[in-house]
Amino acid sequence: MPAMRLVVAITGASGAIYGRRLLEVLRELGIETHLIISRAGEKVVRLELGVDPKELKRLADRVYEPEDLDAPISSGSYPVDGVVIAPCSMRTLAAIAHGLASNLILRAADVAIKEHRPLILVPRETPLSPIHLRNMLVLAELGVRIIPACPAFYHQPKTISDLVDFVVGRVLDALGIRHELFRRYGEPSP
Repeated sequence: MPAMRLVVAITGASGAIYGRRLLEVLRELGIETHLIISRAGEKVVRLELGVDPKELKRLADRVYEPEDLDAPISSGSYPVDGVVIAPCSMRTLAAIAHGLASNLILRAADVAIKEHRPLILVPRETPLSPIHLRNMLVLAELGVRIIPACPAFYHQPKTISDLVDFVVGRVLDALGIRHELFRRYGEPSP
């Protein structure tokens, strides 16, 4: 078994760049990834990144179709160290909050919750409605980590990549994965 195995899902929210960068970094770190891209996520990848989703799929060790409920990652007996959904649409977040598992992304999240494994959602939506906030609270109370795609500026980012790396770095922090994607608060400037 690899040192670490993660499920990464990309849904139809804006912010496909976060999912791509996460896959790149996990590959660089030698972490095994199991990727699912929703149908809406594929459209967003094409629109925002200007690439065929196959390019992102090449970054993963294993790839599943969202309808593949027979995939190994749909079972709690299959060992994974966490599930990250980046970006996470409000539809996906709501379905997870209410225990719906009608596709592989939702089932992988459901398994993470029931098995007490890390589940990290990176929502990219603004403004947030009371419904969104209630659903996030339901999940947070279950131990799900909600890491909104909200970069910080204390590290004095110069590029969009710097902003993306901050959010991806916070996801890695939540998983206990060491990285140097951004300068931490209080660290001296290079």
